[in-house]
Amino acid sequence: MNNKKLIEVDLPLNDINDESGRERKRWQAHPSVLLRYWSRKPLAACRAVIFASLVDDPSACPEDFRTESEQIAERERLHSIIRRLVKWDNCNDEHLLAEVRYEIARSVARAHGESVPTDVNAVLRYLAEKTPHIYDPFCGGGSIPLEAQRLGLRTLASDLSPLAVLLNKAMIELPHLFHNQPPVNPDTDSLARWRGTAGLADDIYYYGHWMHKEAYSRVKQDYPKAKLLDGTEVTVIAWLWIHTVPCGNPACGIPMPLTNTFKLGNGYWTRPVIDRESKKLSFKVQDHKKGVPDGTVKRTTAVCIACESATKLQEYVRQQAVEGNMSETMTAIIAKGVNGRVYLSPTDDHIQAARSAEPAWRPRGDLPEQSMSVSSLQNYGITQWHQFFTQRQLTTLATFSDLLPEVRSRMIQDGAVEDYADAVCTYLALAVGNIARGGCKGAKWHSPKVVSAFGKSVLEWTWNFAEVNPYSNFTQSWMQRIKMITAAVKYLPRTAHKGEVYQADAATTSHPIDSPVIVTDPPYYDMVGYADISEFFYVWLRPLLRDIYPELFAGMSTPKEEEMVVNPRRFENSQVRFKELLSKALQRIRERCTDQYPSSIFYAYRQQEETQAGRASTGWETMLSAVIAAGFQIVGTWPMRTEPITRPAAHEKNALASSIVLVCRPRDDSAPNINYGGFLNALRNEMPAALNKLTREAHIAPVDLAQAAIGPGMEIYSRYKSVKTTEDEKLVNLSVRDALIEINKEIDRYHEEQEGEFDSYTRFCLTWLKQYGYVENIYDDAEILAKANNVAIDPMRGRLLTADRGKVQLLPPDAYGDNHPTAGLSRQGITTWEACHFMVYHLNPNNERGRDVQGAADVGRAVQEDATSSPVASVETLARILYSHYDRQNDSANAVLFNYLVTSWKAIESAMQQGRLDF
Repeated sequence: MNNKKLIEVDLPLNDINDESGRERKRWQAHPSVLLRYWSRKPLAACRAVIFASLVDDPSACPEDFRTESEQIAERERLHSIIRRLVKWDNCNDEHLLAEVRYEIARSVARAHGESVPTDVNAVLRYLAEKTPHIYDPFCGGGSIPLEAQRLGLRTLASDLSPLAVLLNKAMIELPHLFHNQPPVNPDTDSLARWRGTAGLADDIYYYGHWMHKEAYSRVKQDYPKAKLLDGTEVTVIAWLWIHTVPCGNPACGIPMPLTNTFKLGNGYWTRPVIDRESKKLSFKVQDHKKGVPDGTVKRTTAVCIACESATKLQEYVRQQAVEGNMSETMTAIIAKGVNGRVYLSPTDDHIQAARSAEPAWRPRGDLPEQSMSVSSLQNYGITQWHQFFTQRQLTTLATFSDLLPEVRSRMIQDGAVEDYADAVCTYLALAVGNIARGGCKGAKWHSPKVVSAFGKSVLEWTWNFAEVNPYSNFTQSWMQRIKMITAAVKYLPRTAHKGEVYQADAATTSHPIDSPVIVTDPPYYDMVGYADISEFFYVWLRPLLRDIYPELFAGMSTPKEEEMVVNPRRFENSQVRFKELLSKALQRIRERCTDQYPSSIFYAYRQQEETQAGRASTGWETMLSAVIAAGFQIVGTWPMRTEPITRPAAHEKNALASSIVLVCRPRDDSAPNINYGGFLNALRNEMPAALNKLTREAHIAPVDLAQAAIGPGMEIYSRYKSVKTTEDEKLVNLSVRDALIEINKEIDRYHEEQEGEFDSYTRFCLTWLKQYGYVENIYDDAEILAKANNVAIDPMRGRLLTADRGKVQLLPPDAYGDNHPTAGLSRQGITTWEACHFMVYHLNPNNERGRDVQGAADVGRAVQEDATSSPVASVETLARILYSHYDRQNDSANAVLFNYLVTSWKAIESAMQQGRLDF
């Protein structure tokens, strides 16, 4: 029987991606709040991939669905289940989960020639007996194992990182051990029904709250309240600090504040006050916008506010920091007022309270050497982990840590067995890790809240930092973290099989089970140094948990020598090493995975290199080479929205929004060979339809198109045992790199063919842009190009270009503002070129309008209502082409604007239908 699965044929991709995008905005009850992990995949995407990997496609069931129309109807029914399954609010809907588990069991029973049970519990037992384990050998943040468990499947997870293993234990192993168990704390409601993880969550909250009260009683002198002008005492949310070094001018001697901005938010700013006699620097909070100075730190220099002398960041400021001459000065106090946050000037008692704190102990450990992830800290003299915290932050973290053994003793006195007390202490230890992330010198004030360290997958140096009050019950406080962890534990699966988690190196460890279904998310080449950044948490968690998990915390630091990552600072021939390790891991997967189900691999890597032959990607080349060398054929690819497109960096840079899910099957030994010409013909025949599906149906963002197109291109490449080509008169196999170059050429060809949809003026502008950019060129060349496109120069003057003194220059994107000739009432005959640039103007966050979707929709309606204009859809097409052009030119400032236009297209279309034309 053909056991083709739904994931190999069709998915409701837009619904999955929409829900994955929405999920990124959630934090309440989301398991990601347990502890920060990097490149964690959305739960919605993982649920959909796992379900579709196990459920038969109707085409594989000709006895049940004989006709094509019956198969289409059945496929739509399965899609409707996925649409409901991926919604966040349905995560623990037991009726829906029972339906989903039944569908999986039905496909499993069909393969075994058996009848599927109908009772809910019987279905769960059947899945445990008959369905292969779902195995993730790179389990990381745990999204894949957790969602496999939620679907009622046996789950196995492993990772080299002890932090990843701990997180997965907290999600899929520990909760199941104490399902339906009542809490042990003395405030327990003995009459309540404690279902699922509710009892566990209740104890986490109770003992976490006890830790809060006890810790505060021990250190409250370090955390004074703030006083308003009327004498009212208010709780401090955070204290803001700025780094200083002595001025490089010997005649000055004033501490030099190092900052990008003095602004605080809500019109407030902090004014530096210089006492020249005592050579001291202090700050006063101001509530007006007059006289706000610029930041003192520029790209390569820092300027003293006292004498205005400039010093080099690299040669002077870093050296002062390394020599121990850098200090911190308090700049503002942010507190909770009656009507919101209040901004107050620092006072002597608050400064003294911060400086007088004395931690009982500090975490041991040096920052890792040759690191990709913490080098910016090392540049400023931070070589040990405790240096990344203030004395007061260390005192609080040490106090909470010291309370954990006391919690364990109290729980046992309250009637808990040791294993249960250890489980509760595990979650409370994760809370300590969370307040370390929010309570370190990497936390920043972004009004109206404090943002934790690790906004990216590196620990970044910050000139200003925010010191949270962990006892405030506001942002980043201890009780906020306890509430979040409690909510997340409550939301874990209520009825499921126990998951298994262990520490293992995927490249060298034999898997303990036969024939699992592989769904995994391997390391992304050189994008994340997991071991280095995990150590930030490891140094705090090790002393708390080494007695509970001796196998995870046996080492003084996280394992780095075995890590699968491209890090030229640490490893010789780093790229070769990564490829060898990844190949070994995938070969082990291929040897042990089941042939009855496809394997699915998430992967995202944007970097592209230009070669004489064309564009390629080392990261993708390495992954795909390993997949194919392991004996896999790529039978399906799905661009899934897995990266947080709402993060600030995504709007400022060409940041990926999607991963590609590679759906793989073991390649048949009888697969044919093909010659180079046959491969190119297959690409040219199949790629246009695939690209149409990606751009017009899946609405893949331009920034993601190059990597999304790798999928269908490599499906063609990998279906053959080899692609033969001639090199130096010898017959050789076409490499993956050369195949990627040809796939990228097909994207370019696809764009070129779309240019025929544009009006003549737009075709002129696009050709001129590619040839000359925005540089002046001679009029005669413009006239030749104009005649070739059947247009004249004069109608374009002022609207599309300038033509003066025998020179022609294309108007740059920033010329399409309110002063442009067609920005007013009349937009008759508006070209696709103008419409595209006007929309970009309305959506550009740097202009006065900023993200004005309605303004962009007004432009779209002008195009729609003008019979002489090209279809409004051509504007989106042009935006994709212009993104590709600017990306090739490494002009990310312009590229990101056109990318954002495409990603906003659904919102623009919606506004076009709902709004009205009103210029």
